Amino acid sequence: MAVATRGLRLPRAGHGISVLTAAPSVLQQHRQVHHAVIPHGRSGRSSVSGIVATVFGATGFLGRYVVNRLGRIGSQVIIPYRCDQYDLMYLRPMGDLGQLLFMEWDCRDKDSIRRAVEHSNVVINLIGKEWETKNFRFEDEFVNIPRSIAQISKEAGVEKFIHISHLNASMKSPSKYLRNKAVGEEAVREEFPDAVILKPSEMFGREDRFLNHYANMRWFGGVPLVSLGKKTVKQPVYVVDVAKAIINAIKNPDAKGKTYALAGPHRYLLYDMVEYIYAVAHHPFIPYPLPRPLYHLVARFFEMNPFEPWLTRDKVDRFHTTDMTFPDLPGFEELGIEPTPLEQKAIEVLRRHRRFRWLDAELEEAKPKTQPM
Repeated sequence: MAVATRGLRLPRAGHGISVLTAAPSVLQQHRQVHHAVIPHGRSGRSSVSGIVATVFGATGFLGRYVVNRLGRIGSQVIIPYRCDQYDLMYLRPMGDLGQLLFMEWDCRDKDSIRRAVEHSNVVINLIGKEWETKNFRFEDEFVNIPRSIAQISKEAGVEKFIHISHLNASMKSPSKYLRNKAVGEEAVREEFPDAVILKPSEMFGREDRFLNHYANMRWFGGVPLVSLGKKTVKQPVYVVDVAKAIINAIKNPDAKGKTYALAGPHRYLLYDMVEYIYAVAHHPFIPYPLPRPLYHLVARFFEMNPFEPWLTRDKVDRFHTTDMTFPDLPGFEELGIEPTPLEQKAIEVLRRHRRFRWLDAELEEAKPKTQPM
C-alpha cells in the first residue's frame, strides 16, 4: 500500500522490508523517478509539466500570477503560508485537483523551510513587503529569510532557485527597501551560486500599489510630487510579463546563475506618467510640488496606522528614484518575451477609478510622453 508523504506518494516497499525502513532510500531516489517530475499528458492544467515548485510569498501581488502560470501548464505547486486560510481561497482554482499543496510554515524555523522545499525541483522566492513591522524589518524580509531559503534549497538538492529583487536595488539608494534588496541579492548568490535573480522595476497590474496609489491621491486634493515629478524617470513593467519571465527562466537551462533586468518598453517622466493616469481615469490632474522633508513628515503621519500604511517615508524615496538601466544584463528579449507597454494595460487597472458616466468610455488618443532609453 502506498504511503503519502507531504502530498507526494512513495513507491511500494519490497517484501520483508518495512515502509519506514525503506523510506530514506526511496526519498533519495525521489527526484529522479517520481511521476510528478516526469512530464506527460497534453499541455494544460490537467497535464504534468515535470515542475514541482515551492513558491514563497505566493499570497502577494506577483505571487497569484506566478501560481496561475505554473498551474496552467500542469505544475505541482507547494504554497507555504502564514495567513488565514480564507486568504488563500482565490489561489485554489489555479491548479488541477491535488496540484496545489498548502502548508503552514514559520519563516524563522529552518526545519519548516526544509519541509517546504524537500520535494521540489524549483524554489521561487517572492517574499517582500513595502513597509516594516515590529516583527519583520526589511533586513529580515529581503536578506535573512532569502538567505535561509537559498541555503536550505541548496542542501536539499533543488535544481533551480529563482529570487526576485528590484531594478533599483543599490547600496547607495536613499531607500532602505532598495538597499536591503541589494544586500539580499548578494546573500542569495553566496548561498546558491546558480540562482536566477530577476530585477523588475515597479510593477503595475489590477491589484498594484503603483498606478492605484497615484490614482487614489485625488482624495487629497491633488498629487504631491517631489520636484513636480520632472526629475524622476520611471519604466514600469506589467506584472504578467514578470510572471511569464519566471516561468521561462525555469524552462531555460541557460538561465542558471544569471541576473535579468526586467523593465517596460518605455520610459516616462513621473509627471507625464501620473498625468496619463488621471487622463485614463477621467479625473482632473492637479499636481503640486512638495519638498522631500515635508513629504516625509506627511508620510510619517500615515506610518502611525497600526495596519497597512498607505504611505511611508521609504515609499516616497522609492517612487522618486529614477529607474536604472542595465544594458549589459539580459532582459525580456533573452527570455523570449515582448514587454507590454503601459498604454496597453493601464485601462485594466484604472477603470475602477472612473465615475459611472465614464466607466465604458473609449480611451483617448492622449498618450504619456516617453523618454529616450
